[in-house]
Amino acid sequence: MGKKKKTNSRRITKFDFKPGTVLAGKYEIVAQLGTGWEGEVYMLRECATGIERAGKFWFPHRNPGNRAARFYAKKLHKLRHCPILIQYHTQETITYRDLPVRFLVSEYVEGELLSEFLARQPGRRISVFQGLHLLHALAIGIESIHNLREYHGDLHDENVIIRRYGLAFDLKLMDMFHWGPATPENIHDDVCNLIRIFYDAIGGRKRYAKQPPEAKAICRGLKRTLILKKYRTAGQLRQYQETMQWD
Repeated sequence: MGKKKKTNSRRITKFDFKPGTVLAGKYEIVAQLGTGWEGEVYMLRECATGIERAGKFWFPHRNPGNRAARFYAKKLHKLRHCPILIQYHTQETITYRDLPVRFLVSEYVEGELLSEFLARQPGRRISVFQGLHLLHALAIGIESIHNLREYHGDLHDENVIIRRYGLAFDLKLMDMFHWGPATPENIHDDVCNLIRIFYDAIGGRKRYAKQPPEAKAICRGLKRTLILKKYRTAGQLRQYQETMQWD
């Protein structure tokens, strides 16, 4: 008889830490902030200082040999002077269900997800004027990342935190895609995703036909080849916005 194929019955796909739980003797769980493919994110409170932090807890099978967490931490450290990114502090290891679990501790940022912000707006969209300010703030932030020959890789409205808005947007970005060095294709993906955020924020496909020509000139019908013909980095997109002509 052949050997039975082993299954990983200990695979963790959910932590569900309860508020008040103390981890590593240093951090108290305050609330869960989000969950995803890689793990879960919680609001933490430092027991020694009362300072609020954020903790990203990796599912062990998504972080074999701690490679993912280590790469992610190094990338955040390299980009520590990029104001749009949440700042990394340290990492810890706990044991959960007899398995080692790594978590990264970073600054806690108060604000509202872009997806939630848009859902509150009339028609679930913002004006082109506001959309241009949103896109400009994002382009400036991503430009600082591209200038360091890095990329974000996971830009969408669930990864953008709005801290303040009005004439200008104060933004922070969450989860970056962390595998591998930047390539031209990675950079181009960031640019196309920036355009997609703008396109969706001002009404998406439903409103596109009625948008002014200036907005359409930026969106380029969401056609990748047309977008990249016009701007291939976030810096070029930012420069285009600052010099664009209005009829």
